[in-house]
Amino acid sequence: MFLNSYETIYIVKPDVTDDMNLSLVNDYKALLMQNGGTNIFVQHRGRRHLSYNITHYYDGIYVQMNYRGNGILVNILEKSMSLNENIIRYLTVKQDILPNVTIY
Repeated sequence: MFLNSYETIYIVKPDVTDDMNLSLVNDYKALLMQNGGTNIFVQHRGRRHLSYNITHYYDGIYVQMNYRGNGILVNILEKSMSLNENIIRYLTVKQDILPNVTIY
């Protein structure tokens, strides 16, 4: 089975505690692993001001996840995020693998 590289960034409500945020990260990592995700790398991007308010929030906690998987895995992950009331926005993009380029 061929696995693509994906990057998912989601924004958590600013009133979520650090423990709850860590719990969300661990839940999504477990969800990815259970459904065949590999090379999972999570980065906490921290609290940032939003360009415009989203559901009356002006700040949000950004979390970035990079992983390898298939399209079904992305659908499962995004479905779970859409049902979570602590996540106000999410976006998944497929990353292209760049060929090795030699610079002279």
